[in-house]
Amino acid sequence: MDPITHGIAGALIGKGFFSEKYGPTAVFAVTLGSVFPDVDVVADLFSNDPLATIRFHRGFTHSFLALPIFTAALAALLWWWQRRRGKSPSGFWILFAAFAAGIASHILLDATTSYGTRIWNPFSSHRYAWDWMFILDFTLTALLLLPQVAAWVYANEKRIRRRAIIAWTIFAATTFGVWSLATAAGYPFGVRWDGVILLLMAMFFFLPMWRHAGLRLARAQWCRGGFYVALAYILTCATAHSAALAHVREFAQQENLAVVNEAAIPLPPNLLHWDGMIRTAGGVYRARFALGNSQTPLFNFLADSPPSPVLSQALALPEVRTYLWFARFPVIRTSTEKGNGVVEFLDIRFAMRRPSAQPPPFTFRVVMDPQGRVVDEEWAVAASPLRIYRNEGIFHPQRVTQ
Repeated sequence: MDPITHGIAGALIGKGFFSEKYGPTAVFAVTLGSVFPDVDVVADLFSNDPLATIRFHRGFTHSFLALPIFTAALAALLWWWQRRRGKSPSGFWILFAAFAAGIASHILLDATTSYGTRIWNPFSSHRYAWDWMFILDFTLTALLLLPQVAAWVYANEKRIRRRAIIAWTIFAATTFGVWSLATAAGYPFGVRWDGVILLLMAMFFFLPMWRHAGLRLARAQWCRGGFYVALAYILTCATAHSAALAHVREFAQQENLAVVNEAAIPLPPNLLHWDGMIRTAGGVYRARFALGNSQTPLFNFLADSPPSPVLSQALALPEVRTYLWFARFPVIRTSTEKGNGVVEFLDIRFAMRRPSAQPPPFTFRVVMDPQGRVVDEEWAVAASPLRIYRNEGIFHPQRVTQ
């Protein structure tokens, strides 16, 4: 999940469950805790290790076992800072609970995506990926942000109409921005949906003016309501994931595949779009489909290159073993380049719709000379957990139908 959504979620939790009793300091603590785990991306900035992104991101700082350690440290630091500035410090345990809520929300939200989160690090290196939501879920972000904005709109009776117009205008512009971004990334949704969204947001901001209903809700009540709505949305995504995964398993059973790994990975722009993947010994089956579509999903088979000496040597490299620990659906390609053997490992979780001559992000490349010595080991395309990926169409797959 992106850091902005994490921060908005933390602010919502803080305002909804901590602000009334414990004040703004507790809200700040929840919000800071909700973005804190991503501090591990700093390791990539100072490391010469090309695999630092996958070695360290969503590791120890994203672990439930480390949560009390970071929570206690952050709570103690904030308590000391308040005391040093001569302010009446909040109780240590109040700050502890606030930071714990924020960090826990970050870990759980990250686990709902397909990237993988080591929630029991360092005792387990398993990457939990529940595949419920896309890494950038604008619907979730909106559900987390809208109640906080509505609380601001209805905080001042004399300025309600003006604030409602401002809020609706900003969200309307953002909606068209998201539509443009989704279209550019290859995941367009109809313009009519923009109209539906704008109408729903207008109802959300303006209908509570009737009989001053919005004025009767405190900020904490708005935010608690938003929290429960967002939680319902997440559970709905989990239900949709179960339905999508059933399609994938049905295909695997009908084709009698020896499954190594299988998943239904969410795609934007909404919870109806999924990417079905099945890893077998010889390659990956993949199908993009929408729930509710009566047509049977069409699976493409992306075959690995056949075994070869250069491939065997590459598979023995420590860096390649680390990459394969991270990659859930790797496709392996071998070739020659200026007399050297080249092996590319492509994790097709990150291959998107737009055609490109470049391999998908998180593609690792190994080059060996004729004597089997490693000439180069690096990412074929710069990888980052926060990018929006657009690549697809380089595999020349074989289509398989049910």
